Amino acid sequence: MHIAGLMQIDETTWQVGPTGAMRVPVVIYADANLIEAMDDKVYEQARNVSTLPGIVAASFVMPDAHWGYGFPIGGVAAFDASQGGVVSAGGVGFDISCGVRSVTTGILESELATVQDALADSLARAIPAGVGSEGSISLDAHEVDAMLLGGAVWAVAHGLGDAADLERIEEGGCMAGAQASCVPGRAKERQRREMGTLGSGNHYLEIQAVEEIFDSVAAAAFGLVRGEVLITIHCGSRGLGHQIGTEFLTEMVIASGAAGTALPERELACAPIESELGCRYLGAMRAAINCALANREILDHLARRVIRHFFPAAAPRLLFDVSHNTCKVETHLVAGHPRTLYVHRKGATRAFGPGHPSLPDALRSVGQPVLVGGSMGTGSYVLVGMAGNEERAFASACHGAGRAMSRHSALRRWDGQQIVDDLAAHHILVRSRSMRGVAEEAPGAYKDVGAVVLAAERAGLARRVARLRPVICIKG
Repeated sequence: MHIAGLMQIDETTWQVGPTGAMRVPVVIYADANLIEAMDDKVYEQARNVSTLPGIVAASFVMPDAHWGYGFPIGGVAAFDASQGGVVSAGGVGFDISCGVRSVTTGILESELATVQDALADSLARAIPAGVGSEGSISLDAHEVDAMLLGGAVWAVAHGLGDAADLERIEEGGCMAGAQASCVPGRAKERQRREMGTLGSGNHYLEIQAVEEIFDSVAAAAFGLVRGEVLITIHCGSRGLGHQIGTEFLTEMVIASGAAGTALPERELACAPIESELGCRYLGAMRAAINCALANREILDHLARRVIRHFFPAAAPRLLFDVSHNTCKVETHLVAGHPRTLYVHRKGATRAFGPGHPSLPDALRSVGQPVLVGGSMGTGSYVLVGMAGNEERAFASACHGAGRAMSRHSALRRWDGQQIVDDLAAHHILVRSRSMRGVAEEAPGAYKDVGAVVLAAERAGLARRVARLRPVICIKG
């Protein structure tokens, strides 16, 4: 992206417009190097989002942004239903409620030395991964509906999770307003055998070591100790979320055409929040959020069983579980007045600052943990939401490193087995059923996650707490 067309507000804040059909400006949070590395499509898509009815304040872009479907990945936009605001399937994404979950274990990295290979193999056997992967859990139609309404609470009630986890999951582990009846039948059918599965692409389960602490107070509140290891899971609502996104996007395209709504691109198809279609989509999307919350709870349950086999004295404890492909109803101050808004975060993480009432007591004085995945070779970060960030981007932050090149380009450039061998030489063990998938997710295909989180911190979105180094990576 060319900086020349942007107005620089400060070191990490840039603005465009509003001009022409734009209803609000575009605001980009990144340093100059990250902006130069963004593809031009990010600029175009963020401008297109700013033209949608009922948008409030700005079309925001996070430091890890790259081209997406409709909205840029790393895009944040809030809409006011009372002002004709819309909900967009493209503004949520196809992997609804894809997110990151991290669990402290109390195990020292040094304790892994003699069991690292065996632990990696055991995790790979226990965690179904890959395209179309299915697990041992099979749900009938009634059980699918119950899961869609109950989320992680349903998983815990079925012995597939720990009740103590629920206070450390967004929405207490169960998204209100879910409507199983709004979920297409094909979506439900796809999910019957996919609970407790990892999927493919950039999804993973990693054993990570805490390598560096930046904020000792927040680290202590989060239970992060240098040299100890965590379990981190990155996945979402699997085939169910993708089917919901596909079918509702088609409906929204048809409805937009029938209503004569001018869209800058087809992928931005949307529906008024209070319309019948908008309400149905929100009901289905919330059900998909519950699916993802249940899925990560089950995956965590499976991983903890493996960990306890090798380390009976381990004490796994959920740090946090946060989603990054959602639309949620939240109250935010806009020009000093509270407004009820429908906040789309696509490839962006909610990052409430200290004192927010939705946070559990143990975290409220510090702020919400923000879990930022890097790549299987470069590591990840734990951040914390900063005071005042609601005014910056509705309390949002980056969700990962962000791709620097397409999967197709990565596949042409790297060999999967060579990546596995190179990482093993650096004591990072990768287990995957697909060397093609490993090549597509090569560390070099991603931006510098350290630069991304530093930009987020300097922009006042979220502050660095700890850097995590991968030790074992299970991929699809």
